[in-house]
Amino acid sequence: MVNPSDAPHLPRPAPIEAYGKGGFAFADMSHRGSLLCLPSGIWAWPVTRLQEIDQYSLAQVFEAANAIDTLIVGSGNDVWIPPKGLREALRAVRVVLEPMLTGPAIRTYNIMLGERRRVAAALIAVP
Repeated sequence: MVNPSDAPHLPRPAPIEAYGKGGFAFADMSHRGSLLCLPSGIWAWPVTRLQEIDQYSLAQVFEAANAIDTLIVGSGNDVWIPPKGLREALRAVRVVLEPMLTGPAIRTYNIMLGERRRVAAALIAVP
C-alpha cells in the first residue's frame, strides 16, 4: 500500500477555483475525483460515496489534527449526517466537523483559507 504522504499532491493549500463534471480546478490545475485539502497540501481522496467517510478515509486529517481547527466535508449533492463516533473522534483531537453540500463547502473553505484560518476540507466530486 502506498503511504498517502508519498502520493502526488500539490504541496500547499490553494483555493478551489471551480468544480463539477466529476472534478475540481485549483492552482491552474485540474483533478478528476474527490479531494482532501489539508494545511500540507491538496491530495486525491478516493471517497466517492458518503458511506466511505470514516476515520480510515480521514486518516490524514487525524494525522494533521494539530494544524486543523475545522474540517469541512463537502458531501456531493446529498445531505450527510456524520456518524456520532466520527464526530466524537474528531472532537477528541479538537477538530470541529462541518458537513455541507460540496458547493457551499468549497465557498466556505475558500473564505476560511483566505482568512488564514486552520481549515481542512474533504470534498466529494459532483457530476
